[in-house]
Amino acid sequence: MSELYRRAQYTGSATQLSQLPPDSGIEVAFAGRSNAGKSSAINTITQISGLARTSKTPGRTQMINFFTLDDTRALVDLPGYGYAKVPEKMKLRWQETLSKYLETRQSLQGLMLMMDCRHPLKEFDLQMLEWAKQAELSVHILLTKSDKLSKGAAGSTLQQVRNTLRKVGSHATAQLFSSLNKNGRDEAIAKLDDWFAVNTPSAVIAQE
Repeated sequence: MSELYRRAQYTGSATQLSQLPPDSGIEVAFAGRSNAGKSSAINTITQISGLARTSKTPGRTQMINFFTLDDTRALVDLPGYGYAKVPEKMKLRWQETLSKYLETRQSLQGLMLMMDCRHPLKEFDLQMLEWAKQAELSVHILLTKSDKLSKGAAGSTLQQVRNTLRKVGSHATAQLFSSLNKNGRDEAIAKLDDWFAVNTPSAVIAQE
């Protein structure tokens, strides 16, 4: 496993696009419903407990949080969506911010989209896929909490998700993932390595 992710450090948050750090280098964003296990997935991938805050109250992550890996690479934790008990006006503002970030951020190379494997492809998940498609952004889906299903049921869900992605014209890839037993971590890291061009010198990937 790449040591890159163990060097992740929290470097700041933004509530609006104007507060984002300079648009350079390579970013990979993590998105998902507020109860999909997004923060747990980040902690599992980096092997840093508590790096991304987890809460039993869905919807607490209301900011865009940045975790740098080195001078040119960063993980981005996007606000959870679809479940939080917040005013409708705030939800609409989150959605507008998310869509603009996906469509305009030049350093964004990929989107890790978390979905509870028991409840995949909900309405806003499909909206995220559509935004990513419009932005020509690569998407990799982590079907989280796979430990909650039997091996057979989890495999069936994965195949159903892949079939649906083909039907809606999405080129997103998908895998099973569990923060509890770490299943799927290496596969997820392999996708991140690809997006981050891990075997490419940092000086080469830095954007002007």
